[in-house]
Amino acid sequence: MIAETAGRVTENIKKVIVGRDEVIELALVALLCEGHVLIEDVPGTGKTTLAKAVARSLGCSFQRIQFTPDLLPSDVTGIYFFNQKAQEFEFRPGPVMSQVLLADEINRATPRTQSALLEAMQERQITVDGDTRPLPRPFLVLATQNPIELEGTFPLPEAQVDRFMLKIKIGYPTEEEENRILLRFEHHDPLEDLEAVTSAEELLTRQKESSHIRVEESVRQYIVQVARATREHPSVELGVSPRGTLFLYKTCQALAAIRGRDFVIPDDVKHLAPYVLTHRIIINPQTRLRGRTPEEVVMEVVNMVPAPVEK
Repeated sequence: MIAETAGRVTENIKKVIVGRDEVIELALVALLCEGHVLIEDVPGTGKTTLAKAVARSLGCSFQRIQFTPDLLPSDVTGIYFFNQKAQEFEFRPGPVMSQVLLADEINRATPRTQSALLEAMQERQITVDGDTRPLPRPFLVLATQNPIELEGTFPLPEAQVDRFMLKIKIGYPTEEEENRILLRFEHHDPLEDLEAVTSAEELLTRQKESSHIRVEESVRQYIVQVARATREHPSVELGVSPRGTLFLYKTCQALAAIRGRDFVIPDDVKHLAPYVLTHRIIINPQTRLRGRTPEEVVMEVVNMVPAPVEK
């Protein structure tokens, strides 16, 4: 049932997004796991379009925050103001009170404002003036950051990066895909005609079903061994946290369900490890000087740990 729902949503998003099947699949994986996605890419590659297409396909509310150095935490969460007509304080919700939130260029905001998202992402609630309010469900944060422009930015601390379930890159399209983009957007924006193909209620049901996908003991042990191997690798200064291990486990369940299986296989782990683990490790200075990247180290770890085989 999950595969059928995922297929409908995927085909709907592909009416707008050209040639990014894997990125769409990863976004659906995050949705099924109630996780959040960090998209690191240059401007103009379709990050905002992807977020809007996901929200419209699900029939969910959508808000966008353009992060800037002068953005305040209250601009994210909302404020209490005194209504003179009613003679009482009322809560004016911020953009975080939506089901799909695009946090654009999140690394341009100050750490104080970035931290306003921490409680929302982890606890799915916000606290304003001592009053705690639950966020609507489903709740998905798609945060973007530009890896090229570093001037005037505030790198996300490890504690916040660790709360993103997946880190992905959209990348440039091929020549054929770019040509199709021109034809698709030649006369009008297809996003304007995009309609919902499922509902928030159905998605919540699918999220519960995803958590029941079977993971054999050997595969579960493989996931643990891959995560632990990052902590013992000579090139790694800080390895994957237990939260990262749990996220890898949950995303593997979701990927298996999307691909029509009721069980996880080792290839699911290998496929998702770079997206789930790369942003959770810190490589040592010597490794960086040699020009190696965290992605290369994670792939080396995955290839080093023996995968379970069917007996």
